[in-house]
Order: sequence, then structure tokens, then C-alpha cells
Amino acid sequence: MAYLRAFGAYLPTRVVDNAELAAQTGAGAEWIVRSTGIEQRRFAAGHESVASLGVAAAQDCLENAGMSPREVGMLLVACSSAPCRFPGPASSIGTDLGIPGVPAIDLPIASAGSLFGMALAAHLVPAYRNVLVIGTEIMSRVATEGDTAFLFGDGAGACLVSAESGFAEIRDALLSSDAEFADALRLDLAAPLYMEGRTIIMQASRKVPRAITELLHRNRIPPLDVQVFLMHQANLNLIARVAQTVGVPQERFSCNIQRFGNTSSASLLIAAAEWRSQDPSPLAGPAVFAAFGAGLHWGALLAVPKE
Repeated sequence: MAYLRAFGAYLPTRVVDNAELAAQTGAGAEWIVRSTGIEQRRFAAGHESVASLGVAAAQDCLENAGMSPREVGMLLVACSSAPCRFPGPASSIGTDLGIPGVPAIDLPIASAGSLFGMALAAHLVPAYRNVLVIGTEIMSRVATEGDTAFLFGDGAGACLVSAESGFAEIRDALLSSDAEFADALRLDLAAPLYMEGRTIIMQASRKVPRAITELLHRNRIPPLDVQVFLMHQANLNLIARVAQTVGVPQERFSCNIQRFGNTSSASLLIAAAEWRSQDPSPLAGPAVFAAFGAGLHWGALLAVPKE
């Protein structure tokens, strides 16, 4: 079996509100809120890197789990904003955690990378016992054009998946990929992030509810029985649309996009870390994690109370 043992997060200290970005993006502060739900986001300091953010989130997660880095058997690191083509940040994070030699795998899957990492970790824990999944992004250095700069923020999240114990069991996951609309969201070499917003929102609003519904159906769980939905924080209006399509109150979806913006692969785990911090009691019902991102890649993961 595979268990969710703990979550952790790290957010840079610099808070950037919509008014600060208005002159740069040409978008009014109130328009940004209406269109995205975002009121502010965090930007990394000049000395910070995706690796250092990831290390801080990993340390927070391990502290919450009551574990030492030496007990980690594998690292899976989702990052789409690394500063070079290779190496990715995974091996640096492992070394900085004091566990050089532990396998560290990069998952360069924007936005959905953490979800894919959690699903992979569930299959890897029989061999590696404790798999640390990290999502870390400095999107402020790649999303620099006016039509995308106001969407994104920086941060890192982490999740420890264990074969031994945890507060919830990973029961099932549904992952999908399709390159038909891949050009609508991409980060080319030596170019800022490019996104066709309408295309991405349309695809996400169709594919994410379908994945959630199929996952719940095959596990015979009615949507209204789900205690909490934790979704990649891309757009508050998108989250509302997914909730409506799935048929549950929007309040069941944990949201922090208002304060942190879209942190790409880090957002799902940051949201999960905040959720567990606010409600550390034993899981009372199923929890569903969902994400959609570049590739296109999307999916959902089901966790249930530990028996």
C-alpha cells in the first residue's frame, strides 16, 4: 500500500499585489481579480533558486512527518521553470538535503507534474519505502509578458508518500496525456512563456471534470461523499467551473490562488500543505487531487481514510 504521510511548503517572503503589476502588464488590478481570482502572489529573491525553494519545502514536509532526510528512498521533482535544459534541480535538492546518492528524478511537466509524481510514488514505494515528491517553481523569471505575468507566482510544495504509514491511503489515480493542443502552452528556449488562455481554459474545463468523475465512478464514490478536492491553482473561475460540472459546492475545493497565484507544478502541493496545516485531524472522507498542465497532461488521484 501507499500512504500520504505529510505535506510541506515554502513561499518566498516578497508579496506582489496586482497594483504593482498593473503598469507592467497593462491589466487593471480589479480586472485581474475578476478574470483570475488572483489578488497577490510571491516572487523569489535574487539569491533564491528552484532548488533552494524545493529544499525548504522538503524540509518542512519531513519535519511535519517526523522523519529524517536519510529515511527518504527516492526524490521526484516537478519543475517547469529550471534555469537550464539540464541538469534539472532534483539532484541538487538531494545533495542539499544531505542525501547524495539517493535517486532523484526530474519531472519537467508544467502544472501537472506534482500530481504525476504522487501517482508514480504510489507505485514506487514498495521498492523505495519513502518517496518525496516536490514541486518547485520560479515562474516570475519565465512568465514575463503582459498577458501572462500577472497569472503566476513562485513557491514550492512537497509530499511524502510512504509504504509504512500515513494519514490517508492512495487508492487510485487516473493520468492522461494528449499533444493535440500542446502548442497552446509552452516555454521555448530563450523565449518567455507562451499561453493561449482560452484554449487552455476550455481544455481544462472539459478534461479535469471528466477525469475526476471517471475516477470516482470506478471507485463507486459519489462526488458529494468527497471531503475535499485539491486542485492545481490555475484560475479561480476554472475551479468554480470544475466544481459545478462535477456537481459539488465550490466550498469543497480548497483554494489559495487569491494569495499565491498560479505556481505551476508547486501549486497542488502548496494547497495540500495549507489544507493539512489548517485541518490536521484524521481524514473523515475521500480526498481528490486533480491537475491540468502543459503537454497536455492531466489527471486525478484518490486518497481515502486509512483503515
